[in-house]
Order: sequence, then C-alpha cells, then structure tokens
Amino acid sequence: MPDLDDDHTGARIKKQRKLARLSQRELADVIPYSYSLLNQVECGARAATLDFTAAVAKALRVDVTTLTGQPYVTELQQDRLTALVRPIREALDVYDLGPDPEQLVRPTPPLVAAADGLCQAVRATHLRVAASDLPGLIHELTTAVWRAPCTELWQALASTYRTAHDIAVKFGYFDLSSVALDRMAWAAERASDPCLAAIRQYMRALVYFREGEYIIGRRLISSGHGLLLQAPADARETMAVTGQLHLGATVIAARARDSAGVKNHLMQATACATRTGDAASIHWLSFGPTNIDLHRMSAAVEIGHYDDAVSQAEKIEIPPGLATSRRAHFYIDRARSEMEVGSTEAALKSLVSARRAAPEQTRYHPGARETISGLVRAARRTPETLNHMAAWIGL
Repeated sequence: MPDLDDDHTGARIKKQRKLARLSQRELADVIPYSYSLLNQVECGARAATLDFTAAVAKALRVDVTTLTGQPYVTELQQDRLTALVRPIREALDVYDLGPDPEQLVRPTPPLVAAADGLCQAVRATHLRVAASDLPGLIHELTTAVWRAPCTELWQALASTYRTAHDIAVKFGYFDLSSVALDRMAWAAERASDPCLAAIRQYMRALVYFREGEYIIGRRLISSGHGLLLQAPADARETMAVTGQLHLGATVIAARARDSAGVKNHLMQATACATRTGDAASIHWLSFGPTNIDLHRMSAAVEIGHYDDAVSQAEKIEIPPGLATSRRAHFYIDRARSEMEVGSTEAALKSLVSARRAAPEQTRYHPGARETISGLVRAARRTPETLNHMAAWIGL
C-alpha cells in the first residue's frame, strides 16, 4: 500500500484551520458536516468529497484550490503540460492591442472552423492538442477581428476564449480560467450574441459552484436566463442553452441541499430537451436527454444520496456519440458513489474506465484523485490496479 503523507486535502484543511485559529469543533459548527467527518478527513481516514471541500473553503475564506493543491504541478510537469500554459496566458493578454502587423490571417471560414474544432477537441479530451493550438488561433483571430470586424469572427474569438477557460479548469489553473471568461464576455458583447453571453454566465456559475458560493451561482444562472430574452425564444439554440442553464442550476441546488430546486430544474431541462432532442453539437454543450440523466445522477451524488446515484448509474446507457469528457465525468461520479456505499471494487473499475476514456482529464480531476486516495485508505490490501492508479496521481 502506498504511504500516505501530509500532501492531501485533509492535511491542507488542517493547516488552514490552524492558520484561522479554529479548533475542529469550531470549524465543524460552521459547516454542514459533522465533527466526526472533519476529524476523519483531516487525519486521512476519509476522502474529502468536493462538496465537503467547498464548504470548508467557504468557511475558512480560502480558495478551494488552496485545499485541493491545484494545479498539480508535479504531474503537469511530468506530462510536459506546464509549458503550454504560459502561451495561453500571453494570448489572452493581447485582446486590446489591435492587429498584429506581422500576423498572417486566414479567411473567415477556416478560422471559424478552427475555433469549432478546438471546442470539439476539448470535448474529445485531446487537451494537449487543443492547448498547443489555442494560443496561435487566439492571436490570429484577434488580428483578424481587429482588421475586419464581423459577427462570425467575434463569435469565433469568444469560442476560443471559452476553450481557454475549459483547458485552464481541467489543468487546475482557475485564475487563468477567470481571465478567459472575462475575455469571452468582451468578445460575446461585440458579437451581440446573447446565447454566448448566457453560456459565459453558466460557466461563471460553475466557478462559484466549485467554491461553495451557491447564492451567487444561482444569481448567475438567473442572469443567463435574462440574457436569453434577447434571443429568438423558439430557436433550437436558445432552447438548448436554456436547458443547460437549468442543468447547471440542478447541481447547484443539490449542493445547497435544495431537493425541490433539483426537481424543478430537472423538469425545466426535460421540457427543453423534449423540444430540442439530442442537441449535443449546439455550442458543444452535450445538451439532450442523456445529459439530463447524467445530471440527475450527479445531483444525487452532490446531495449525498449515494445509493440512489449508484442505482441510477447502473441504468444509464451511454450512447457512442456522447462527448468523451462527459463520459469520463460520469465514471468519476459513479466511482465516488460506489466508494461511499462500500463497493470498492466497482469504484476502482469505474475509475479505470474514466482513465481509459480520458486519461489527462481524469488525472487532474480532484474528484478522481480524492476517490483514488479514499480507496487506498480503505483497502487492507491494495490491489495491483489500485497501486498503479495511486502512483499515477502521485500518491
């Protein structure tokens, strides 16, 4: 069994709690979790779930990444991914400099296609390829849109900023993801595209969801719905974005232990999906009936109904066309629930499935890492597969 050192979420919680001069009892009194669970997490006997970590981060007034240890720099360096981050950061910083006189620019159609291709690459979890190609495309689109502004180019630029956000989140650089979302708002406004603006609010809401700020998250979802009032109400695109906003609100309500809100938002999303059908390709949101089933299961996970989540997971049939990123997320959620109900072999199998589907995404997903750590702590004898998984995440 791998040795468990102090480099885990529970140890970081303990360190930040002591810096805040709080006892375990005092911290437990201001989070919706028991003293016993806090004690077990700090000593490494239990995994720190994402909802637990978010609640502690909010109570201690620190970023969630302070507790999770993101970005996982050692592993990123091993995978030679850290070198891809700085060019993205620099590309995001040239938005207001006008055209680059030395930049060669392709015609609009291939630029738009390239931006769409990067969105598709992220959903296919080809993160290294997308991160490598992204800075050059941002530079090219920025020059193109300054030379000959048009709606298509502004939309494409907003799309590349969204891709920057997605990559930054998956690599654990949340400061960079916030910059990317600001740039996305800047481009979406110039594109006069309410759907893109609403998607940006959806993504901002998920940022606050990760940080445990559910009231702000709900306000952002509401703001997204307000922006869609400027879009054609009956358009399939509008319906798909509306439905995705409701799915975002579903997991936020689950974290806030609002069962009525979960039920209401799932009902609203289902009504949208009835009108759109499978709309996975619209803004690469993966919206449709399958994504609703996946969010229903995720809501059960977030609200702590693990038996229900496992039962739902066993009934979900993943279609071949579902985005790889979404499929991997499903396996990670399933693994967490299986671990919580004591089905450790099933949890390990689900994690292996997530790794096979999306190795880069899974390696840097805090939920996957905590579940692997939890399985190691729970095992009397560590199976060889689990040993490999633990070593893979740096445990």
